[in-house]
Amino acid sequence: MIPIRDTAPCYSKPYVTWGIMVVCTGIFIAMKSMPDQLAISLLHRYGMVPARYSGFYAGLPFDGYLSFVSNLFLHANWTHLLVNMWFMWIFADNVEDRMGRFPFLIFYLLCGVLATILQWYFDPILNIPVIGASGAIAGVLAAYFFLYPMERVIVFLPPLVIQVPAIAFLGLWVLLQLHNAITSIVFEGVRIDEAWWAHLGGFVAGAVLYRVFLKDKKNEVF
Repeated sequence: MIPIRDTAPCYSKPYVTWGIMVVCTGIFIAMKSMPDQLAISLLHRYGMVPARYSGFYAGLPFDGYLSFVSNLFLHANWTHLLVNMWFMWIFADNVEDRMGRFPFLIFYLLCGVLATILQWYFDPILNIPVIGASGAIAGVLAAYFFLYPMERVIVFLPPLVIQVPAIAFLGLWVLLQLHNAITSIVFEGVRIDEAWWAHLGGFVAGAVLYRVFLKDKKNEVF
């Protein structure tokens, strides 16, 4: 199912959401314009390489855990970027609307950092960079899940365009992440090209924390 849009009204301009999208896209385009070797070097420096913090990788200096934040603004390819920014475009504006701009920014970054920590915990010897906004966006999806469970998400399910409740669409998304995360642990030798535990970690973080950042806690749904 490919989400097209949602039906939840938004009553303010989501400037932080737009700003994050511009920064992620700008960094990606800038890195695409660099020589490959320089881009790869920057991905390893500012992406979160789990082995770097677990004593298994000596190729990079300790950075004070900066990459637990900086990795959230890096993406591997156009598909990676566009999928993340599309989910951001559909779901983040309403969450920012309910939280306010600065609290939303803190919420977004905190979910991303906690998601990255969980990925590090479950894959501590990985020696390639974990990058992408997915963990932070998963936190946004969790907030949307609880704030707008019965709003409709318009999805393309070839050959149909249908409406499904947000609770069903996002619930299915969570189950898919859980399936893939468990598969990555249970079955050795399975090729892992996404940070499934970061997705789950971000969602759990968002589910736990979203209430703290709401402007009006009286209007919570769950």
